[in-house]
Amino acid sequence: MKFAITYLIIINILASILFCVDKRRATKNKRRIPESILHLFELVGGIFSVIFLMFIIRHKNQKMSYKLISFVILALWIFFIVVAIYNYY
Repeated sequence: MKFAITYLIIINILASILFCVDKRRATKNKRRIPESILHLFELVGGIFSVIFLMFIIRHKNQKMSYKLISFVILALWIFFIVVAIYNYY
């Protein structure tokens, strides 16, 4: 359990960095980080920080296709966490 929490903290920090870098590049009209990479980091656990940052730094929150995929990933993570907690106790 300790490993899982440590993993999620680290992956969320990395996802946050990528998301903020993409936002910065967007404002400077530089080469962006592909959405597939951002979604990959969400899928492996960085979704919690990305959802938060999406509205705090106002990045990707107007793009419906991106939001839809992100919220599906969030729903999957919540489902798996609930199942894991249920099976643990």
